[in-house]
Amino acid sequence: MAEKTGITKSIFLGIWNVLNFSRRLLLNIIFFAIIIGVIIAISSGGDDQLVVEKKSALVLDLKGNLVIEKTYVDPTEAFIQEATGQEPENPEILVRELVKVINNAKDDSDIETIILRLERFSGGGLDKLRKVAQAIENFKTSGKPVYAIADYYNRNQYYLAAHADNVYLNPMGGMLIEGYAYYGSYYKEALEKLKASPHVFKVGKYKSAVEPFIRNDMSPEAKEANAAWLNELWVQYKTEVAAAREFETHNFDETFDVFLEKFENVNGDFAEYALNNGWVDGLRTREEFRQEITELLGKGKNDSPFNSVSYHAYLNLISPKVPVPEGDGDKVAIVVAKGTILDGDRKPGTIGGDSTARLLRKARQDNKVKAVVLQVDSGGGSAFASEVIRQEIELLKAAGKPVVASMSTYAASGGYWISASADHILAEPNTITGSIGIFGFFATFERSFNYLGIHSDGVSTNELNGIAIDRPLSSGYASFIQMNIERGYDRFISLVANEREMTKEAVDEIAQGRVWIGTQALELGLVDELGGVDRAVEKAAELAEISEYKTTYIKRQLTKEEQFLQQLFNASAKWFDAIDLSVPVNPLMQIAKDVEKEIAEISQLNDPDAAYVLCMECRVE
Repeated sequence: MAEKTGITKSIFLGIWNVLNFSRRLLLNIIFFAIIIGVIIAISSGGDDQLVVEKKSALVLDLKGNLVIEKTYVDPTEAFIQEATGQEPENPEILVRELVKVINNAKDDSDIETIILRLERFSGGGLDKLRKVAQAIENFKTSGKPVYAIADYYNRNQYYLAAHADNVYLNPMGGMLIEGYAYYGSYYKEALEKLKASPHVFKVGKYKSAVEPFIRNDMSPEAKEANAAWLNELWVQYKTEVAAAREFETHNFDETFDVFLEKFENVNGDFAEYALNNGWVDGLRTREEFRQEITELLGKGKNDSPFNSVSYHAYLNLISPKVPVPEGDGDKVAIVVAKGTILDGDRKPGTIGGDSTARLLRKARQDNKVKAVVLQVDSGGGSAFASEVIRQEIELLKAAGKPVVASMSTYAASGGYWISASADHILAEPNTITGSIGIFGFFATFERSFNYLGIHSDGVSTNELNGIAIDRPLSSGYASFIQMNIERGYDRFISLVANEREMTKEAVDEIAQGRVWIGTQALELGLVDELGGVDRAVEKAAELAEISEYKTTYIKRQLTKEEQFLQQLFNASAKWFDAIDLSVPVNPLMQIAKDVEKEIAEISQLNDPDAAYVLCMECRVE
């Protein structure tokens, strides 16, 4: 027996040694590859500096989602992704960078046209799409044409394509403009089968964030509220696309009967349907499109059909390699609050109560900053963290620095909480806001443990003996948690009533956790004006009574280690450009990732009082 045990131990020890050796070998290979890449990059000097050729096309090969702030990615991870040709799991495009590229191309004599390649463009909120579309329209005033070409168009892709002078589709392609929708997963039956005991505490009949845990379907109240703002959002989309394409909004097939009649008339050909319906200007194969652009621009260098420059290459070309000093003048600072609001310190892409408050404090302590714009793109999260951020806004105002809230795609629940104390609030027409309500949720699994034969028992000096997942929640704990949630709701509506100069009763009437869209929020008095971040900066300057100023973003400072790694990897990244080890995404794996993401969003919530101001509806399909 001892001999067998020794043999088994030797086998496992051998396997571990092989795995450990392989791990160290891989890390060493990557390390030496980095060093070689840096040496090559340094020795190559500036010979490989990109130059835009005469009569070039700027190809906007957009990949991922439009955002107002990119999610933090570890420099090492970013380098390995680029070195191995792998795409980020959720690529992002900074709106202001894309607008900068388009605006610069307008005045660039070497750029003759823009080509929109949108197959891998995921989209973004209507406000972000609108800002890019406005830049495209501005580019067109130069007399330079804009082309859009794709095999397929979805709703977000087509919004941008509609602003091109020429919209083309592959003859084998197609498009279908689907309306907006909000569908969620509901877990009541699953929790029952798991013998879990969900404990829900909420205020507000429209606060539907907890419905997935107590229902198997959407409540009538939630359907009513969601339908109202979704229909308004759909009207905005249809109106703007129809205006860009110069056709009527009835071109949108909102019933299957109308769609199927048109589809039958073209023998089920998606491309012909799009052409007959006026969605596209022509059908082009890839070669036919290349020939058309070659006729426009002429033959390119090095046997290329035509000269071109990609979005990322052009962005790198026009972006300063060394940060430009901001000077000594007055400044309007922009602090971005994007993502779920969580307690503590968080990196960009998520709002941390402490980290975002620190950025606001940095603006307050900078004597050159005369006003602050809080740019919000959040469906909320922790009530405690939201209040920590809001308190910093009060301190800014007390220091004589006006604060303007600029609501992007979302500014609901906690997103509205952190905006409420601003001197002036702007929303986009499509901003999803309101959701003024509060809830608490957690589950205990005493029935699950009992079913498995695991039981909990013991003694305590008093009834306040803590909450555990293997014990039932006592009625006393349930009562005081509900009282705390009700107090949180009262605090929320009192805050809004005080800041918006309304009565608590009036706020309660439009609160109850109900979601509103920007145009509705303006009518209800929840915001002061419709507009974007540019208008918010103007308003902040007006309130600060300054006429000459510079705009600056207050960002988290990278650590010395992060700065070193970023510079190191940037220097060697281009050495790996030719390597492509990308792996296609399995659709089933994508579904699994979506479910995992949804669970992760709930599990990361960390309010110390388990009280959340979170808008679950803030995910539009």
